[in-house]
Amino acid sequence: MSAKTLVPRLLTSTRLRNGARAMRAAARGLRGGAKRADIFLQAGDPYSELLAQAALRLAERYGLDVATHAVSPPDVSAAPQPELLAAFAREDARIIVPEYGLTPDQDTLARDADTSTGDALRAKRGHYSSAMTLFEGEWYWGVDRLHYLEARLGARPDEMLFAPPREPNAANGGEIEFFYSLRSPYSYIAAMRVFDLAERWNARVRLRPVLPMVMRALPVPLSKRIYIVRDAKREAARFDLPFGAIADPVGAGVERGLAVAVSQDRNETGRAPAFIQSFLKGVFAEGVDAAGDGLYALAARADIPADDVNAALAREDWRETIEANRQDLFASGLWGVPTFKVGARATFGQDRLWLVGRWLNDAAA
Repeated sequence: MSAKTLVPRLLTSTRLRNGARAMRAAARGLRGGAKRADIFLQAGDPYSELLAQAALRLAERYGLDVATHAVSPPDVSAAPQPELLAAFAREDARIIVPEYGLTPDQDTLARDADTSTGDALRAKRGHYSSAMTLFEGEWYWGVDRLHYLEARLGARPDEMLFAPPREPNAANGGEIEFFYSLRSPYSYIAAMRVFDLAERWNARVRLRPVLPMVMRALPVPLSKRIYIVRDAKREAARFDLPFGAIADPVGAGVERGLAVAVSQDRNETGRAPAFIQSFLKGVFAEGVDAAGDGLYALAARADIPADDVNAALAREDWRETIEANRQDLFASGLWGVPTFKVGARATFGQDRLWLVGRWLNDAAA
């Protein structure tokens, strides 16, 4: 185990996680207390409104004690585009409401509630966002991650209240624009799935790489980085993807990878998807240093010879492509990755691929 990958390996260790769960459950048993979840809700946030509804159903189904805490919006360092986030959240919540059997357009959270206590508790427990559930040391965002909590509470997949929506088995062709970053663990999960799904759906994938947020002067606080890594681990495990031996490619690793990816895509070699998958798997699951000679091994795995890598690294015009993609991403009303576009419609997150498949069918109808 290299020193560079030690911390992420520990953060994502299934053995350590299971040990912590067992200790917390044992402590609860000794106290003789009920199972308790803390939920952190922000007034005016559509995801918080949905979670407030969902928590009532969880409490009824599983005998869960739920404590509610009013919180402020995330700091701008954790949510750097608050206006875009608010607009996207409204539309995204509207779309997912029927998937979970919830009621749309609720506005029940008091806007004048004191958030100081909730903010302090959220920070003490190591989080930054709203619409979050905390159960015995682990965090779950919105309704999208409640199926993990249900599994901890003993539910089988076929009896969960909030099982993830499924992607369509087939679609009618079209094009998926895939905005991704070579430093995003969620882009890794998306990249390992989107090409197979596109083949099943008879669709094309148009690659739209962008720089990571931190390389676009959008800082990511430590609490957010830790949550993302742990959340990505369980999402990767859900799709049987390796994850955890992370060699952060920020800086030179990302730039070198983008030079190769853009060159392969521009030259229509057909190897760009395989390279992206190889690169992301290398830096998120295998601890490969893309800033050094490791890049050549990742390229070779995608059948890209060293001479092609060298030719790509000698050019700088990939930066123009990256900047054009960034501008198009913001023009779509989004800012983060992975983002998917089908025609004029765009959605954010690898856990919205089911929606992409439905949009393809809509576009062909």
